[in-house]
Amino acid sequence: MSTPDPGTWLLDRIDAREKALTSQIERTRDQIEELTGRLRELDQDLDHLRITRKTLLVLTAEPDPAPPPPPAPVAPDHPAYQHILTLMTSADQPVRARDLCLALDLPLERKNIENTRAKLKRLVTLGILVETEPGLFTQPHP
Repeated sequence: MSTPDPGTWLLDRIDAREKALTSQIERTRDQIEELTGRLRELDQDLDHLRITRKTLLVLTAEPDPAPPPPPAPVAPDHPAYQHILTLMTSADQPVRARDLCLALDLPLERKNIENTRAKLKRLVTLGILVETEPGLFTQPHP
């Protein structure tokens, strides 16, 4: 039996060690690339949080903007509403539905009074008139 040549044996050992180290280096580089990518993501998330914090601090330091003015109330187009509003502008005190029926030359029948009251209530709902107490209607005062 022949004994291996010590030079060849050492070279084989060096080759095996070189392959093992090369493999470890490749695995370590892969891990470094993965960790570098993860670190980049974490840095980006941290930057986003800092920007969000800065934005929130700026927003909380600013006064709230004034709300836009409400749109002007619009009366229904029906002529009966226009007649009622014309009479309401000349009234110097709150008016009842019955008084409006008289002013509009409507017969003082229950249906006329109730229809006029319903129109007045609708104008209240639209914000054009106010009901100062049950049954008394007037224009809002600024």
